[in-house]
Amino acid sequence: MDRFLFPRWVNRFLVLLGGVIAVGAVYAGTLGGLITDPDTLNVGYQPTQPVPFSHALHAGQLRMDCRYCHNTVFEAAHAAVPPTATCINCHSPMDEASGQTALAAVHAESDKLAPIHNSWKTGQSVDWKRVHNLPEFVYFNHAAHVNSGVSCVSCHGRIDQMEVVYQAEELSMAWCIECHRDPTPHLRPVEFVTQLDWERSEDDPTGEELKDKHHINPQVNCAVCHR
Repeated sequence: MDRFLFPRWVNRFLVLLGGVIAVGAVYAGTLGGLITDPDTLNVGYQPTQPVPFSHALHAGQLRMDCRYCHNTVFEAAHAAVPPTATCINCHSPMDEASGQTALAAVHAESDKLAPIHNSWKTGQSVDWKRVHNLPEFVYFNHAAHVNSGVSCVSCHGRIDQMEVVYQAEELSMAWCIECHRDPTPHLRPVEFVTQLDWERSEDDPTGEELKDKHHINPQVNCAVCHR
């Protein structure tokens, strides 16, 4: 039986195919490096806000609970951006005619609070800039995490020490999956979720104990976040 021989053009095709594979490998490696690089993932992103709100002052020095402003975090998927009315509870503008304020008058005449006072008068929302902004194809539920004992600090860092808020973690898919595979380092009693300086004591349950007690078993399949 005669030996089968491939046409000569197959040799050129194999060279071309090898080149395509090599270029594809370089492209995939470059793309993979870019989408997992901390700079690409916005670590350190720190936009300028219309009002210089200091979390270091409010959440740190004054010890205001995160839920005072982000009041939906335990009930909803999204942590609400505080409405102007929340700010006005403390920073009520002074009435030009009477010189009196309707509510608390902390720095009532400060120029820095002008956008807040203007929003209160006009009904137009303050144009706050989102700092932690996941892609539209990613679903994240704040309530599911905080009610399981995952503190704000795990994703947002020490907000109570930030004069200007910035993105402290990369918030990548690999970063999230790593936590889902082993959530125990991030688990604490739910009552301490918003206490950002909390440290586990000998009397506190371990993350493993909390995981077993509350039957916490995070999933890692695609449908959990990509719905």
